[in-house]
Amino acid sequence: MPLSRRTVLAGSVLGSATLATGAVPGVRAATAAASGGLLVGLGISDITGPAAECGMMGYSQLEQTTAGIHLRPRVRAFVIADGAQRVAFVVADNGMIFGSVHRGVMLELARRFGDLYTEQNVLLTSTHSHATCGGSSHDYAYNLAILGFQQQVYDAEVTGIVEAIAAAHADLSPATLSLGRSELHDASVNRSRIAFDRNPAADREHFPPAAIDPAVTALSISKGGKPVGAITWFATHNTSMSNKNRLISGDNKGFAAFTHEYTEHGVRYLDGAPDFVSAFAQTNAGDMSPNLNLRPTSGPTEDEFENTRIIGERQYAASKAALAQARSIDGTVGAMLCYIDLADIAVDGRYTDSGQPGRTAPAAAGVALIAGSVEDGPGLPGVPIPEGVRNPLVDALGDPRRPAPAWLADAQAPKAIVAPLGLLPPVGWVPSVVPIQIMRIGELYLAAAGGEFTIVSGLRIRRAVAEVLGVGLEQVLLQGYANSYHEYVTTPEEYDAQQYEGGSTLFGRYTLPAYVQEFTRLATAFAARQQIARGPAPRDVSALQPNFVPAPGPDATPAGRAFGEVLVQPAAGYRPGTRAAVEFVSAHPKHNPRRGGTFLEVQRRNDSGGWERVANEGEWAVRYHWSKHDAAASVARFTWDIPADATGTHRFVHYADSLGGDGALHPFTGVSNEFAVG
Repeated sequence: MPLSRRTVLAGSVLGSATLATGAVPGVRAATAAASGGLLVGLGISDITGPAAECGMMGYSQLEQTTAGIHLRPRVRAFVIADGAQRVAFVVADNGMIFGSVHRGVMLELARRFGDLYTEQNVLLTSTHSHATCGGSSHDYAYNLAILGFQQQVYDAEVTGIVEAIAAAHADLSPATLSLGRSELHDASVNRSRIAFDRNPAADREHFPPAAIDPAVTALSISKGGKPVGAITWFATHNTSMSNKNRLISGDNKGFAAFTHEYTEHGVRYLDGAPDFVSAFAQTNAGDMSPNLNLRPTSGPTEDEFENTRIIGERQYAASKAALAQARSIDGTVGAMLCYIDLADIAVDGRYTDSGQPGRTAPAAAGVALIAGSVEDGPGLPGVPIPEGVRNPLVDALGDPRRPAPAWLADAQAPKAIVAPLGLLPPVGWVPSVVPIQIMRIGELYLAAAGGEFTIVSGLRIRRAVAEVLGVGLEQVLLQGYANSYHEYVTTPEEYDAQQYEGGSTLFGRYTLPAYVQEFTRLATAFAARQQIARGPAPRDVSALQPNFVPAPGPDATPAGRAFGEVLVQPAAGYRPGTRAAVEFVSAHPKHNPRRGGTFLEVQRRNDSGGWERVANEGEWAVRYHWSKHDAAASVARFTWDIPADATGTHRFVHYADSLGGDGALHPFTGVSNEFAVG
């Protein structure tokens, strides 16, 4: 049953004062030791959306729809309780955390847990993969290339996130935390150096010589002296997979997590609760690209799958280096959140580059946004519309490309406005009321917001928060892609260059100064343990969500074939290190996306003559390619990269559900011929 999308105002600030703050220097707080010890819980869930005919989120390409799965996106949750307060930190392998998903998660958490987990003490952040399903947003600008709101995608994300938090809650038990740091210099490149170089020397000199943020911060979680999880923060776009890819993937950060969990710790995702959970989170990655040669799918190699693996492995190795020298920290936690209206913030001259007051403006997309980032991919979803291609969502809402009023053009200068997104009917196409949040985990402080912050933008917010809290700069991270999404945040100097990131800074030149001002206000209240007003209410436009993607009808099979029948058998034998393949008559994956399951198992005959799973779709070594034949027939092709140590007799087993003319789902299984490996 689809989850409700009505607003829940769970945990208002005034009602959450006891859980909203954490200790900072000079402020005495109850410690875990005094309150009975630190408790930590870890959880993981699957958030894979439909593997066929669903628009993908991030690259804005109408033709980029899902057609299979490579590496299933997952969500990882960490609940930390110090005896007096608790926080939940959540990392999702998806494109963005939209306000719609944040609201849906809060509603379901309130239903399950009352006021234990609320918007105040739960932080949701995204790895920003561009290879996952889109359509979970209630914001028209982000659904243009998806052709509208997709309930299946929304349900997968909300349900998966809640499942992970619930699993972490159930896993709460005594634990210790350690924090380590390292640097990584070959997994990112500054894709907007022209804009970066406009910043003052004091900012540029913080990132010599390559204008990247190499900082790697890793939090280790142990129970009974055994590592059970980790969170690693590093700034690089999760865009090693290109806009030509149609396989769902967690991309480079998903592979880093997979390597830590699956390869090092032996986690098998279909075998129940894992013994180890590892998340690779973003920071200020707005101008950081993993495409080291500054063009899509280029660098370190010219193969997007290899690049995903290499950039992921480099993040994993840097995380291991940080964890190797991690030192124990206390587990005091706290959090505080409020909402701000980015469309109308008066900015004090103390926070502007000129020393004069400034003001943000309603959202507007610049020409540079439409042109897109040549290093990673294009900008505004579905715009420009290719000649001869109709977008029914644009037909219904109206073309967003229209003249901006003079007052908005002045307020957004020097941006050349191509779409006044905040003024478009029937409601603004992007949100303006968004949350900002500060979360403490031991000596680490996260300044969380829903933008894509450039490294200098992140630096300025970190400096402001660190100064208020009286802590070292390295103790504060900018947690981007958090709790909402509204595109980019550049410095005013970078904004003036009107590169892609500047054209995508929707609320004008004073967006970052407004953020610095508001984070200073929030940090001041956090440090003083003062209540702070919740701020303006985020909008709920869930009732105004069209969808122009037709649902697939009943499934059919090729003439003379049956569901689950093998169309192409594997070879009789393979050598280790080669690739095996099989094709089945299948069904449309939207009829059962098999979230939390799999479409394929690779099975090996064991010594007793039975069959045991040795690999499955959703893991790195297995790829699932879906294709449509005729009007309603589906073919599932699977490949398996055989490990170097594999031996024995194997087979492929395919699972799916066909939709009948009666509207009922009919599960079926297909089994291939056996094949030898050795």
